[in-house]
Amino acid sequence: MTTPTSRTATHLAATLLTATVALYIALVAFGNITDFGTNQQFVQHVLAMDTTFKDDDLMWRAVTGKGLQDAAYVVIIVWETVAALVLVYGTWLWVRRDDGRARRVSTYGLLMLMVLFGAGFIAVGGEWFAMWQSKDWNGLEAATRVFLLSGVVLLVVQLTGERSAT
Repeated sequence: MTTPTSRTATHLAATLLTATVALYIALVAFGNITDFGTNQQFVQHVLAMDTTFKDDDLMWRAVTGKGLQDAAYVVIIVWETVAALVLVYGTWLWVRRDDGRARRVSTYGLLMLMVLFGAGFIAVGGEWFAMWQSKDWNGLEAATRVFLLSGVVLLVVQLTGERSAT
């Protein structure tokens, strides 16, 4: 059974943690937009697989076309920006104590980040494009950090759900 105090604490945790992730991904997106070239190089090197072991059995996967590389980077930035906006809106809903909508919206934003960093960076970048082989362009640690942070916040957000007494 939950008490009003535990519900208030869980609500506060969900609010502050959602706000923290919203701020983080908003700053990431802002940085990628205002300093386009830095992470553009990262995406280009990962997709080109030019700093991997250059195994002939894997190199056919490389994407070396600048247009495709830039398109992939723009999609990442758009995804980050939309996730940030969704999480900012989720935070606003938490502040307004619209818990049901806040939980739903925050869940969408957090899942967007988990898909981007889990499926996009860890699975596709890390495994398909063998990013784990690169000493210079390996973003697996950072991607794992964001994936786990988003997952922990998602769990806290879900804890705010209605519970039936049993």
